[in-house]
Parts: sequence; structure tokens; C-alpha cells
Amino acid sequence: MSIKKKLLIYAHYYLPDTASTGQILAELAQGLLDRFDVTVICVVPSYTGEIEDKYKDKKYYFENISGVNVIRVRVPEFTKSNKISRVKNILSYFFRAMIATNKTGKIDYVMSVSQPPILGGLLGIYGKWIKKSKFIYQIQDFNPEQVLAVDYSKNKFITSFMMALDKFSCKHSDLVITVGRDLVETLKNRFKNKKVPRYVLINNWIDEKSIYPLSHDNQKVQAFREKYNLTDKFVIMYSGNLGLYYDLLNILKVIKKFDNNTKTQNGKEVVFAFVGDGSIKKEMEEYVNNQNMKNVVFIPYQDKSELIYSLNAADVHWCVNAKGIKGVSCPSKYYGLAAVAKPVLSVLESGSEIRCIIEETNSGLVCDPEDYDQIYSNIKWFIDNANSDLDVMGQRGYSYLIKNLTKEKSIKKYADEICDL
Repeated sequence: MSIKKKLLIYAHYYLPDTASTGQILAELAQGLLDRFDVTVICVVPSYTGEIEDKYKDKKYYFENISGVNVIRVRVPEFTKSNKISRVKNILSYFFRAMIATNKTGKIDYVMSVSQPPILGGLLGIYGKWIKKSKFIYQIQDFNPEQVLAVDYSKNKFITSFMMALDKFSCKHSDLVITVGRDLVETLKNRFKNKKVPRYVLINNWIDEKSIYPLSHDNQKVQAFREKYNLTDKFVIMYSGNLGLYYDLLNILKVIKKFDNNTKTQNGKEVVFAFVGDGSIKKEMEEYVNNQNMKNVVFIPYQDKSELIYSLNAADVHWCVNAKGIKGVSCPSKYYGLAAVAKPVLSVLESGSEIRCIIEETNSGLVCDPEDYDQIYSNIKWFIDNANSDLDVMGQRGYSYLIKNLTKEKSIKKYADEICDL
């Protein structure tokens, strides 16, 4: 029996944290176990900013989760709206992850993710040099492009320095993995189509065996709808991070144009549900309260085991990004929406990966970010057509996902590409 090669993954977040990249990396790490011995270096569970007492005593914690060796590093608690506390948290992970690298033994391959911004790539370079291994750089988000897109920083010196560092990480990788065709173009543009690092496009995924279509009659779907007063209502749902990259405050202003008594033709009240948490949630709640928007409800993050029921509780799902995110980030939440066969209300730039999929499969309505008149029209179309068979629209996206974008197919591509290095 051949000895498995050893793969080290730097993952800022990992199970049980609810960050989408952490969930994807956990499934990837477990899916690669038949071909690799996998170790993950990540933070102690802290995606919400808070840390359980059991993770406050030591600097490093060693666990095994479903066959994956996990080294957790302690980081300070933070507040998502406080930049300084977030920077302290990120830097603590970076430096302690470097130290933790020395606790992993021999490593054949190092994979890092583009989170935290810039530092994720530098960790991969560090691991490559220290372990004398091949380096795979998985880019979920391009930075500083993302920082610039949402005006998080306008300091040209800082953003230029960030660009130089991340190009350095790309250049010294043995393979760059991107998650969208528009991200491939960003990589090429960074190098002006000259000496572009070796790259491959591998879509993200949802575990279609854990997330799949259920009817509203399902007992647990009913229970979710009852718990949040959604029973017998037409639910337009946003599920995910309530953060800077989604223009959600302006979308709330569009929703405000639909009064609290808006109903479908068959008499169902229309409700806009926001499931999740993030840096602008408080501001969103204040706006909704000040505007007396009774047709908007905020729902906490759902545990992974409950996600199937919350996603299936919607009639329509939002999939949105702010303007400027094309080629920078790919909304992985789409795969979960397609997996429950729901039609999609998409606010994404033309040519972006997920918008292309929605257009190619005719599984939702699309429009550009900041085109608020069209956003209003698309919402109204779904309300006016709630009596028609919207399931057919959602089914088209589901069928495409099952044929082309399954977890098994994507993970096999990762394994094959790594072994080819």
C-alpha cells in the first residue's frame, strides 16, 4: 500500500465556524483524505468574534475532526465593526499559524486560501519555503481589489503594497486555483497576460447530499417557518453574511417601496427575511425599525445541520454582490440556493461567474448592482408571478448543479490537479 502524501491547509476559519470558506475547506479536507494525509491550521472557533472559555487557556489546540488533523491557534476576540480589533485578530492568526507550521512534520503540499486578505497567500509562501513543498494558492477573493471595490481603504500606498504582496504570492505558487471565470480574467490582468502563473478554475460547491429540495410541507421546514412567523407567507430570503460587499442597505431602501400589506395574487403576505449576521446588521435593523418595515424579519445564523430547512423555507432567494465585485469574489451561497431548487433574485455584474450560470440555466432573474429600478421590477415580477410554477425555474438551476457542480466532481478536480504538480 502506497504512503499518502501530506497536505497542509492554512484555513483562517474551519468547522464549526459558519464562515462559507471554512465550510468549503472542511468538506475539501475531508474529501481529500482518500489520497492525502491532511492537516489544517486555523483559528479557534471565533467567526462571530466571541471565543468559548475552553479555547482561552492555551495558544494551540490539537484536534482530529473526521480524520483531519486540526491545529487551532488562539486569537483575541473582536468586533466586526471595529477595524482595529479585526486587524489584531488577523495578525495573531498569521504569526501563530507560522509557529504552528513547525508542529506539522514533513509536508509535501501546502495550500493556502486568500483569507485573511494578503496574509493567506504569504502564509502559503512561508509554508512552501519552510517545508520545501509545492504551494497551491486557492483564491476565493482577490485583494486589494476587494478592498478598493467597497472603499474599505483609499490609501494608495497601502493598496499598492497589498497588490505587490499578493502578486508575489501568485507568482511563487505552483498552482493558483480560482473559483470563477471572471476571477481567471483578474489573475491574467494582474500579469497583463504575460508570465501568468499556472492556474485552474474549479467551482465551489454545496454538499448536495446534505442540502437538497424539501417541500414546505416538510415538518422541519414548517417548524422553521412557524418559529419566525413565515407560515402561509411568500418569503423572499437573503441567507448569509450581512456585510460590506452586498449593498444591502440600499436594497432595503428598494424593499421599502413595498408596503407592509403587499400580497401575492392568492393573498399571501410578502415577507423579506434576512438570515445571518455581519458588520452592518445593526445598521440594517435600525433602518427597518425607523421605517416601520413590518414586512422584514431578521433571523440568526443557522447551524449547518439546520441550513437545509432554512433554505427550503424560502420561495425566492437573493444572490447579490455590490458593484465592483465582479472578478474579485464569487458568491458561494448560490450553490446552496440551487441545491434547494429555488429561483434566484440575482444582483450581479454581467460576466461574473454566478450570473453567467443563472443566465445560462434560466434559473432566476438578473440585473446589475445599483440598478435599483430593475431590482424593484424583478421583486415585483416574483410577487406578481407567485401563483405560477416558480418551481420550474428553480429546478433548472438544481438540474445543472447536479450534472456539473457536485461536491464530488469539484473535490476530484482538486485532487487531480495537486497530484499533477
